[in-house]
Amino acid sequence: MDFKLSEEQQMLQDTAARLVRDAYPFDKREGFSRSELGYSADFWRQLGELGLTSVSLPEAYGGFGGGVESMLVLTELGRGLCLEPYLQSVVHGGGLIAQLGSEAQKDHWLPRIASGEAQLSVALEEPQSHYQLHDVQTRAEQAGDGWKLSGRKAVVIGGQSATAILVSARVSGNARDEEGIGLFLIDPQQAGVSRREYPTVDGQRACELFLDGAPGEALGVPGEALPALRYQHGRAIAAQCAEALGSLQEACALTLDYLKTRKQFGIPIGKFQVLQHRMVDMRSELEQATSMAILAACVADQPDSAERSRTLAAAKFIVTRAARYVAEQAIQLHGGIGMTWEYVLAHHAKRLVMLSHQLGDDDHHLKAYVSLMEVA
Repeated sequence: MDFKLSEEQQMLQDTAARLVRDAYPFDKREGFSRSELGYSADFWRQLGELGLTSVSLPEAYGGFGGGVESMLVLTELGRGLCLEPYLQSVVHGGGLIAQLGSEAQKDHWLPRIASGEAQLSVALEEPQSHYQLHDVQTRAEQAGDGWKLSGRKAVVIGGQSATAILVSARVSGNARDEEGIGLFLIDPQQAGVSRREYPTVDGQRACELFLDGAPGEALGVPGEALPALRYQHGRAIAAQCAEALGSLQEACALTLDYLKTRKQFGIPIGKFQVLQHRMVDMRSELEQATSMAILAACVADQPDSAERSRTLAAAKFIVTRAARYVAEQAIQLHGGIGMTWEYVLAHHAKRLVMLSHQLGDDDHHLKAYVSLMEVA
């Protein structure tokens, strides 16, 4: 296969890389994290102006439809440790509206997402669900022409600043039933919605979402949303693999540079064979993660199938394993400086560990892969 980028793809990657390099220096990242939004409003605006917030959206709304183009942008965002909820808003939220929304809902939301005017968040997990999208206890009851939602959602990344939040809720059946799950759009400023904000370990911001009769607007047929939730969850996994890849590449580069410059007994420590072997192991994990991230990007927008689901589960497992290994080895090879808050590697390590627990950890996806192999 030819893995060379087309001219357009190369220009897209260069644009994203240049923006991150110029507008997101590490010394400013801590200030972005402590701001009210939890990220840089100016950087989010620039993403919109350059068309980068439209890449994952359908071509009819000015996007590329996702795939490799999404991977290129997210890899650069991961390299820069960007705090903006790009994955949650553009890839996951935009994808759900594109798949389930009515024409009126698409016309209202997708152009606003594409321009960066609107920022969405996705609330699918609950305290007890542990990555199971069908484990939904939040309830939705019809009230006139609309719906009222009650329940709790956990670890809603970007939910503290979202224009709107997409919430899964049960319209019928019992908890863990696969039937009877709907998806609803809520305005976090409405009555019946409260949020408890907090920083995550990697510097992003999230919230716990509490709903008490909150008004919601249904997307698609209420009670039949689970297939779309699972499909878009797969697209989000591919995007997350790409984001992790950028951070993995940067962690390996920082470690190699340190081994070349740090001296012990009058010579660079990279001359010691045992450290060379450990660096080779890190690069081996990076190469495997790179291959699986590319494969995930290639299948993410394919029609739903067991083969697609197996591939995405395998990709998340391999990338998660690589993320944890590279983070641990990079800190070990750096010694004490690897844990220093003022040094960028410590933040890459935290980000990689955080990514390994979002959208399913390695145990979850290994189990999913095995079950899908049994189906085959």
